[in-house]
Amino acid sequence: MTASPDYLVVLFGITAGATGAKLGSDEKELILLLWKVVDLANKKVGQLHEVLVRPDQLELTEDCKEETKIDAESLSSAPQLDQALRQFNQSVSNELNIGVGTSFCLCTDGQLHVRQILHPEASKKNVLLPECFYSFFDLRKEFKKCCPGSPDIDKLDVAAMTECLNLEKNSSVSRYGASQVEDMGNIILAMISEPYNHRFSDRESKLQISKMELIDDNTIVRARGLPWQSSDQDIARFFKGLNIAKGGAALCLNAQGRRNGEALVRFVSEEHRDLALQRHKHHMGTRYIEVYKATGEDFLKIAGGTSNEVAQFLSKENQVIVRMRGLPFTATADEVVAFFGQHCPITGGKEGILFVTYPDGRPTGDAFVLFACEEYAQNALRKHKDLLGKRYIELFRSTAAEVQQVLNRFSSAPLIPLPTPPIIPVLPQQFVPPTNVRDCIRLRGLPYAATIEDILDFLGEFSTDIRTHGVHMVLNHQGRPSGDAFIQMKSADRAFMAAQKCHKKTMKDRYVEVFQCSAEEMNFVLMGGTLNRNGLSPPPCKLPCLSPPSYTFPAPAAVIPTEAAIYQPSVLLNPRALQPSTAYYPAGTQLFMNYTAYYPSPPGSPNSLGYFPTAANLSGVPPQPGTVVRMQGLAYNTGVKEILNFFQGYQYAADDGLVHTNDQARTLPKEWVCI
Repeated sequence: MTASPDYLVVLFGITAGATGAKLGSDEKELILLLWKVVDLANKKVGQLHEVLVRPDQLELTEDCKEETKIDAESLSSAPQLDQALRQFNQSVSNELNIGVGTSFCLCTDGQLHVRQILHPEASKKNVLLPECFYSFFDLRKEFKKCCPGSPDIDKLDVAAMTECLNLEKNSSVSRYGASQVEDMGNIILAMISEPYNHRFSDRESKLQISKMELIDDNTIVRARGLPWQSSDQDIARFFKGLNIAKGGAALCLNAQGRRNGEALVRFVSEEHRDLALQRHKHHMGTRYIEVYKATGEDFLKIAGGTSNEVAQFLSKENQVIVRMRGLPFTATADEVVAFFGQHCPITGGKEGILFVTYPDGRPTGDAFVLFACEEYAQNALRKHKDLLGKRYIELFRSTAAEVQQVLNRFSSAPLIPLPTPPIIPVLPQQFVPPTNVRDCIRLRGLPYAATIEDILDFLGEFSTDIRTHGVHMVLNHQGRPSGDAFIQMKSADRAFMAAQKCHKKTMKDRYVEVFQCSAEEMNFVLMGGTLNRNGLSPPPCKLPCLSPPSYTFPAPAAVIPTEAAIYQPSVLLNPRALQPSTAYYPAGTQLFMNYTAYYPSPPGSPNSLGYFPTAANLSGVPPQPGTVVRMQGLAYNTGVKEILNFFQGYQYAADDGLVHTNDQARTLPKEWVCI
């Protein structure tokens, strides 16, 4: 509990969009700021002040125009946000004649005006908010303490509070916003007077939470769609205005130890979690971010850890963490210290370095380093891809949760067990018989929540031309919708017409691209090729190679395990076909697609080779027809194309493939190729 301030400044904001409970949920900009000073000691109210704020986009919703009577023309000459905030600060300072010992605090009708409008918008526009905006009183919470018999907080508003106190509504001011501020001033005067004698002492501000506190399921959200290079600072910036618990931003990693575009965020209370959910599909740069509910168990799986070594490493307060990747396996702490040099000294020298190792002590090539301040960390990050020995080192900003997650991943079994491999592993066959007839279409950019019915509605009249069992939804490696679908049409003409008529039509506020293709092109795309209106680029595994030499290697005799004797020969020799997807299909009949295996690798998390999830098989090589050779000592940036080019001149069938012997990130470089 803090001391009661001398003054309260009633603050009210209006945006160009929604009002009331939806205020700020549509990302609309602030257009009007109103305030009034209340003298708590002398029980007096000051004059009403207001300032128009010019938004970057002069677009007002019809509801906003009707309710506020503000038009775009009046906003065109208004000051921008930073100038409006300076006017506010100057006005309050002059009116209060602020000196030594004078204190004031903001008071708002609920949390939205400060947390969902001012802080997020100031963050996006790189405007520094005055100190007074980092703590405030929520009039609804204070009123609930003053009058316990009043309605619930979520049902309280200015009108309800005025009615509970039997106050007369101010009829001299009828404009939206101004009338609310006038009434809030009267409510505060009534609360601090007899018979209530309420004291304003519990401010809303940045709070910290105990490390030993149990994690409440109602405080966790999952953010999806983050840029690969986003850090915990970017997450905090996105949720600006809301209180994230200490260590509460946990970036998720994929099976290769790279960030997968998701994060679990823990807030200090359910109220802040609910405000975070209102930022669903708000933007981080040019990307919109999806925000969903999550559980405490989900958060602990990512951020939890019990290692004493990690706990000691993270025990130092206010340190910036940088992750190193690609270290030589023989790298020592002295070499890491020398790598960063004097311009970015490591906190504690060797003690500020944490090497990541396997359970048997072998190095993984990863390490985490502590720096004392942001300046040192920025100097360190400028050494991204500098050489240590003969290897270039990748550097990324990291978090305490990522340290726990990486150490847990390398030192223990996976949290989610991978599916059991089949008795005789085989490469997946093409899901549609390949033909060159362009009687198919590809939909790209579908909303992740799109259903078969949505696709049928999207195609309209062309939905009657879809073949039976001809709609194929595509899933990514995590089993989630990828935003793609392939559809088999009854003829090439109807596929052409559908692609022409439906290209870039919208589905649930997203425009969808439609391309005509053949079944063969469809299979190529699923294997990693690209298809757009300019044509098809085949995947690297289908690139042409030089003519084979005249000699061949003898094929070894096939050895069938005894467990497989119960199967027919045809089952053993041919891959099992996938169940065809239908317009009304069970949940398990979707396709998996390799989208990122051959795309440039940003500082994120490219998926593993292939478009079917497979279990890690570290004990041996899956039996394949032909001769299998192992490649050891590959460079870490070696791709499929380089490996196939290396084997140019040797005979290998089109169905031969590469098998990674380890899915861990930046481990021993080995590949197996079937000749």
